[in-house]
Amino acid sequence: MRSNRFIKLLDWYIIKKFLGTYVFAIALIISIAVVFDFNEKMDKFLENNAPWNAVVFDYYLNFIPYFANLFSPLFVFIAVIFFTSKLAENSEIIAMFAAGMSFKRMLRPYMISAGIIAIATFMLGSYVIPKGSATRLDFEDKYVKPKKKSSVRNVRLEVEDGVIAYIDNYQNYNKTGHRFTMDKFVDKKLVSQLTARRIVYDTTAVNKWSIHDYMIRELDGMNEIISKGDRIDSIIPMEPADFLIMKNQQEVLSNPELSDYIDKQRRRGVANIKEFEIEYHKRIAMSFASFILTIIGVSLSSRKTKGGMGLHLGIGLALSFSYILFQTISSTFAVKGNMPPIIAVWIPNILYAFIALYLYRKAPK
Repeated sequence: MRSNRFIKLLDWYIIKKFLGTYVFAIALIISIAVVFDFNEKMDKFLENNAPWNAVVFDYYLNFIPYFANLFSPLFVFIAVIFFTSKLAENSEIIAMFAAGMSFKRMLRPYMISAGIIAIATFMLGSYVIPKGSATRLDFEDKYVKPKKKSSVRNVRLEVEDGVIAYIDNYQNYNKTGHRFTMDKFVDKKLVSQLTARRIVYDTTAVNKWSIHDYMIRELDGMNEIISKGDRIDSIIPMEPADFLIMKNQQEVLSNPELSDYIDKQRRRGVANIKEFEIEYHKRIAMSFASFILTIIGVSLSSRKTKGGMGLHLGIGLALSFSYILFQTISSTFAVKGNMPPIIAVWIPNILYAFIALYLYRKAPK
């Protein structure tokens, strides 16, 4: 009875220390990151007359959770290694083993803590942070560096089943597209074609376009009916946001929105959606990384060494930074090459899972 109570108390002790160190690591590193970021962007803030309340509440209040979530694997690693090295240095881990606790049993509170962090990371990254990122990116677009495209050329997308729209060039400042064509196919045969010198998006209604200087060709076998006009208003299921993709736009979409956007763009035949697919899969993969990096951290730092925690911290930081670097490289291969996004995102987790298994077997028992 006493033994069970002791183990339960020990579990809570490890969980509280783990999560406390994790939060402390975030606070320490984020403070440094904010200072460096402010120093780098201060000239831009002053040059563009950014209001200080917007700098604090629109930018940094949303920058902090975004940055913390982005580098969560690094904070997990630092927390595990720092806390576990202290336990090993104080011979507390030796005492646990002497009391009959196995290494596998000692991992339980660590994995519970990693589970809490994984769930929090996923929920924040998938549902909470995207809303703040929209505000942050709007602020950057206005006061730091423009991220929104103001024009685009050669727009081609499937607006409905069998209906292909093409715009030669589109200017967002006046919502106008030039040299517009819309072809309708039935059983892979062209049945109608609308061409216009320009189209203008009506911001007062959803998917409403004004079509100017148009010609409509209706094809029925060898027969052709042509009609022309100066202007006609029509509902076309597309909007400028479908082809004016803002830099880092995937960060402002929640998981359901991201999934819907990917499906819609894939149906329309849009090719540049790999960054959106990577973001979708990365949110899940980053959550699982908490478990893998926790096992690596505990296995590395649970052995008492003469060099103290310095050696453990050095190895841990090298592994955590290499994980983030490897994830960035594999994502780049997916965007620039032909690697499927889901494979690119999960390769670092698979590789480091083998490292975790190796270190777990080598850990003191």
